[in-house]
Amino acid sequence: MTKPEPATPAEETFAQVLRALKDEYGVSESEIARRLNAHVSTVNNWAHGKALPRQNALLGLAALFPKYKKRLFAAAGKRPPAPLSPDGREELLETFDRLTQEQQQMLLIQARAVADSNER
Repeated sequence: MTKPEPATPAEETFAQVLRALKDEYGVSESEIARRLNAHVSTVNNWAHGKALPRQNALLGLAALFPKYKKRLFAAAGKRPPAPLSPDGREELLETFDRLTQEQQQMLLIQARAVADSNER
């Protein structure tokens, strides 16, 4: 059984979360960069509070270090994407299959726009 993730203080910065993550997982900035296929200077900028990661980098960090998912997203000022259950995925596809091709295209454009807005 995994222990629950500690609550994220509202004032916790991304750099603080990254420091705690590095300590707990025993990884360096260069190792994080290598695993994310990012430049070490990018991770260094996050570690020194000079920049925040984009959505795709947050998703990558959350996948690599799952115990920190909520803290990473909260410290970056974003909400983590919700996982889609197999039943939810099936329901979504069944509903989508009942739409016309034009309706499918329109909803896909709208869904992409909403997802893209999460990256800002």
